[in-house]
Amino acid sequence: MSNVSFLEKLLDLSAEQAGGVEVEWKPLGKVAEIKRGTSITKNSVTPGDIPVIAGGRKPAYFHNVSNRIDQTIVIAGSGAYAGFVSWWEQPIFVSDAFTVKPFNELLSKYCFYWLQGMQKQLHELQSGSGVPHVYPRDVTPLQIPIPCPDNPDKSLEIQAGIVRILDAFTELTTELTTELSARKKQYNYYRDQLLSFDLPASRQEGEVEWKTMGEVGEFIRGKRFTKADYVDDGIRVIHYGEIYTQYGVSTTHALSQVRAEMVASLRYAEPGDVIFTDVGETVEEVGKAVAWLGSEKVAIHDHCYAFRHPMNPKFISYYMQTATFIAAKAKYIARTKINTLLIKGFSKVLIPIPYPNDPEKSLAEQNRIVAILDKFDTLTSSITEGLPREIELRQKQYEYYRDSLLSFPKEEVGA
Repeated sequence: MSNVSFLEKLLDLSAEQAGGVEVEWKPLGKVAEIKRGTSITKNSVTPGDIPVIAGGRKPAYFHNVSNRIDQTIVIAGSGAYAGFVSWWEQPIFVSDAFTVKPFNELLSKYCFYWLQGMQKQLHELQSGSGVPHVYPRDVTPLQIPIPCPDNPDKSLEIQAGIVRILDAFTELTTELTTELSARKKQYNYYRDQLLSFDLPASRQEGEVEWKTMGEVGEFIRGKRFTKADYVDDGIRVIHYGEIYTQYGVSTTHALSQVRAEMVASLRYAEPGDVIFTDVGETVEEVGKAVAWLGSEKVAIHDHCYAFRHPMNPKFISYYMQTATFIAAKAKYIARTKINTLLIKGFSKVLIPIPYPNDPEKSLAEQNRIVAILDKFDTLTSSITEGLPREIELRQKQYEYYRDSLLSFPKEEVGA
């Protein structure tokens, strides 16, 4: 599709909507079947190639049978990603989540794009003081626009037009994302090689000692706070869910704040600590780390630990991303409904200490390695340059047109 024909179709469709296409807003529960998944644990799974969709953004594991086929809209039911909307075009097994299956008056992909545009509101439906949940009853009353409700053929034609346009945007973004994924794999390879201390440039005459995390530092567990405690001006905090989604290798700024009167009831990470999660939807997510480089202490959630140590915090944070570290920590994760870290065992995981008998030289080597990895990280993760910047711009463009195309007029109550 050329840019000219693409924009012409877009403008034609937008003009048609602006020109007064009749639309009726209906509760999602009236135009679609909203159905819970089937509970399953890793121990009851028979290995296969069917993705098990639970509370995360990615498959929790793989089974040999499915309970949904064809095009499926899934909304995550619990965990940090509760409310996350995903689209599947293959057989899947829906577990700790629920599905939305539109009836005849609604195209599945149109419904998905509308729900995707509601993603922020869906996350805000989370409830529960422990593990957050979003339930089918929460999304049932959400109002979805049905164009030309009295002319089913015309309605489906308009929906299909919107889907074609948004599919084209999605395809463009997917191509860039695939290229970025390939670069990240390359980065991960070199990072793991550099931190394995097998390469001559990293080995520096082979002087490295492997020590347990418990020998190197100490662990400080956070204290609980909830969504109800959040305020615009208060104590800076890091929530475990944000470590999965909002933070990279390090940060100098906490995104959230809670009530000032909670100051004495919280626990804090100090500048230079490495903060990591103790729960996750996958083994990789458990123990996800961010180095705290802020100038002051920051409060942490009780599903977080602060690792206090004398090393370069980014060196440790980078090492905690490596395949070697992930494989080692996997032995100390309890695989229940929510994977949970066993901190006593986790403290036995080994990390490398270059030049252990010369603290100054050791830190210099850690700094050298961090500087190299920072350059790789910038290429793959920075939002200000390269492919990530291009993907971000395309995504914003897609979201703009998605929201514009789905912004049908809504009658005021009592009008």
